[in-house]
Amino acid sequence: MGLRDEAVVLLQELIRADTVNPPGNETRAADILRDYLARGGIECELIAREPERANVVARIEGGGGPSLAFLCHTDTVLADPGEWERDPWSGDLVDGEVWGRGALDMKGQVAASAVAFASLRRDGLFPSGDLLLLAVADEEVGEGYGLRWLVEAHPDAVRCDYAVNEGGGDRLVLGGQPVYLCAIAEKMSAPFKLRVHGRSGHASMPGIADNALVKAARYVEALGAYEPPRELILEARGFLETVLGEIPPVENALARAQALHPMLPALVEPLLSLTLSPTMIEASQKRNIVPAMCEVTVDCRLLPMHTPADAEPLIRAALGPGDYELEWIEAVGGTRSELRTPLWDALSAYVAELEPGARLAPIACPGFTDSHFLREAFGTIAYGFFPGKEMDAMLATTLVHSANERIAVADLEAGVDMLRSTARALLG
Repeated sequence: MGLRDEAVVLLQELIRADTVNPPGNETRAADILRDYLARGGIECELIAREPERANVVARIEGGGGPSLAFLCHTDTVLADPGEWERDPWSGDLVDGEVWGRGALDMKGQVAASAVAFASLRRDGLFPSGDLLLLAVADEEVGEGYGLRWLVEAHPDAVRCDYAVNEGGGDRLVLGGQPVYLCAIAEKMSAPFKLRVHGRSGHASMPGIADNALVKAARYVEALGAYEPPRELILEARGFLETVLGEIPPVENALARAQALHPMLPALVEPLLSLTLSPTMIEASQKRNIVPAMCEVTVDCRLLPMHTPADAEPLIRAALGPGDYELEWIEAVGGTRSELRTPLWDALSAYVAELEPGARLAPIACPGFTDSHFLREAFGTIAYGFFPGKEMDAMLATTLVHSANERIAVADLEAGVDMLRSTARALLG
């Protein structure tokens, strides 16, 4: 069986193991990976805070050089079978694509990472530094069963100098030249609650009350209309210089991007400022009671290295005066890795080999990935990259966390090749 078929079969097994988080049950996937590795004579550790939520750690020991980890997660988001054309846990292979929840996010990369790791061992690779396979739980929710817990409870098991994870690899054709995106940073997830106060009363006599839900409407509208100040962070500058050949003034960045490719403004805009998206609202629990309080939950993403303390004055200025409270829920992520590193050089060389004339462009991932925990704990150079040459980037983006998720077998195979190439380039 070739590596392509090996990856397909393993991915199908992983998809058929339902690891929707919550509750997770990632040990189902961990057992599959353990058995797969064991068939190649590779031992691994299953490290779990709770038995049903195991993390897989495998290692090919090397010399005293830098270490590299293939980082991935085995949990997925929910899937509603009624929205799908096929069973979300079928793992069906149809017209060169494997269907199922997690095919793109990110059991495809889990399978590719495991196959690349096992095949390098079969090839007799003796790396200059350790090569690790880290297939962790609980990335989608982050309640403390996966990498967040491992870096604190078992740091020596997951410590590494370099890591390849999810978050990049999209292919765009810009000005006739292919460009592959590589996430070298990510924005901070900093959601907050906006509590608007009023006075309760009987809903049949609204004039005697002060409806907090009605008052909240203007704040929700203000958040939706707010245009925060923009800046050209390191990742935005690197991306724009790669695709445009120069770094335009920040006020012209979106227009220049729009002229080059219709997808670029949606990609560039989150690189220029914080984003605010009101997503949840809670007020009265009874139809006939005017609410005295309305609570709005806002998904807020901050630029790398920014903090809620930087953002709060801007948000309060956008809301204006009023009877409300602003409470930050958490602040996770927002880390970045250096750009010009041996890992960058290895991925650039792979991209040029995959597609002559192709270039690698840095971005900051607008969402959150486990790369943050490695960067924060160990200073790991962690990049998000998994090449998507076969499937259109826009289609792939719409399928993640959505119905009919699937991955092209050609992209799965390219992922195996990329990881093998990167390991050989960094570890010899």
